[in-house]
Amino acid sequence: HVELVESGGGLVQAGGSLRLSCVASGTIFDRNDMGWYRQAPGKQRELVATVTSGGHINYADSVKGRFMISRDNAKNLVYLQMNGLKPEDTAVYYCRADEFNGPRIGTLTFWGQGTQVTVSS
Repeated sequence: HVELVESGGGLVQAGGSLRLSCVASGTIFDRNDMGWYRQAPGKQRELVATVTSGGHINYADSVKGRFMISRDNAKNLVYLQMNGLKPEDTAVYYCRADEFNGPRIGTLTFWGQGTQVTVSS
């Protein structure tokens, strides 16, 4: 029922910028904790940035000062603005939603299908 759809990935030269978007449906978006994760070939999926329903933001050390996460609850959107891109940022970027459903059900996690970001040197 919950669907997350990412967009905005592509090929960019080192030092360039991209803005990823994730639109959510089937959920009360403003209550969700949202995040961006990435996975490079042969590596584990890793946290990039998160923003809670209360607006608390966390970044991976590797992207601090370069990436910015934001959300537009009225449009069910979460963004990842990526500046100063480096080849090591190359990965599939995934949108994640954590939906809290009370103490009995707990938190349900949903993932988008991902969008490819490739940074050339």
